[in-house]
Amino acid sequence: MSAFIDRITGSQVGGATERSIRLSLSFIRLGPVIILLLLVLAMTLLSPVFLTGANISNVVVQTSVLAVLAIGQLFVILVAGIDLSVGSVLGLSTVTGAIVYTATSGAGGLLALLVILLTGVVFGFINGFLYVKGKMPHPFIPTLASLYAARGLALVISDGRPIPGMSPIVVFLGSGYIGPIPMPVVVVAVLAALAIIVTRRLKWGRWVYAVGGDKEAARRTGIPVDRVLISVFVISGLMAGFAGVLTAGRTDAGFPTAGELSELTAIAAVIIGGASFFGGRGTVINVIVGALIIGVIQNGLNLLNVNVYYQLVATGVIVVVAVELDVLRRRLEQRFRTLQAREA
Repeated sequence: MSAFIDRITGSQVGGATERSIRLSLSFIRLGPVIILLLLVLAMTLLSPVFLTGANISNVVVQTSVLAVLAIGQLFVILVAGIDLSVGSVLGLSTVTGAIVYTATSGAGGLLALLVILLTGVVFGFINGFLYVKGKMPHPFIPTLASLYAARGLALVISDGRPIPGMSPIVVFLGSGYIGPIPMPVVVVAVLAALAIIVTRRLKWGRWVYAVGGDKEAARRTGIPVDRVLISVFVISGLMAGFAGVLTAGRTDAGFPTAGELSELTAIAAVIIGGASFFGGRGTVINVIVGALIIGVIQNGLNLLNVNVYYQLVATGVIVVVAVELDVLRRRLEQRFRTLQAREA
């Protein structure tokens, strides 16, 4: 891949024109959608069951938790960060919701929902506060600490066992329907629409991209960088709470082990969706596409009776391809800017 990049972007070999670079960049930006379409085509040819209405509905519902986590993870990655705690926070939030619902003898349905979401918000704030105010060198450190702390708390307060019983509101959100449409799909659609509005229409959204592009430059222009950094972790925690709602609603219980390794899958979905680990680049739509790519891989290989471990291998390969495409995009953009400077 590195040699391929050199051939495209090198000044001596290839002689890339401005038009060819534009076309290459357009192709790369459509990469996630192209990968998804190719996967759907391949699975349709390999399994007659894949493209049935029931299976497509299953894929979308199964992907809903991942999609919600990935939306939250996107905001953190946009500022060149990472949140390793979301899977553990998801599990803890299902437990706190179940405990509240059980303790109120079923009378605190709405309260249980609020507690699930609040659990995510609290841990998101702690992560952001420790990173910003604690002057930690990278969010990897506080979110890794929260990963262990949240999982430990979930196991301690539940005694390591599932807690049956969940608020009817939560159950409806996690497994109900509006007509033929599963509620998890509605939840994802609403959260994605809100995220798109926030990133595209609000000044705060522009601040997030600016901070991800260059923190010091953003600070010099008057952007409240610290508040922006804390807020993206709060959003990530809130999305972990919503993922907890969907999980608890589907299982009608609180599970202390729910969400194990889902933080890594969420990061993979964001990167596959074209977001950059360097920060400042990524869209909500592509993140949803990235989550669907992982969902299609898992569902398709299950239909084909392929060993579940190969799902991890396939996801890993696509993550590497996505990162290489990001490297290629950055070098093409640098080459494009150089050509424009020469023409000017």
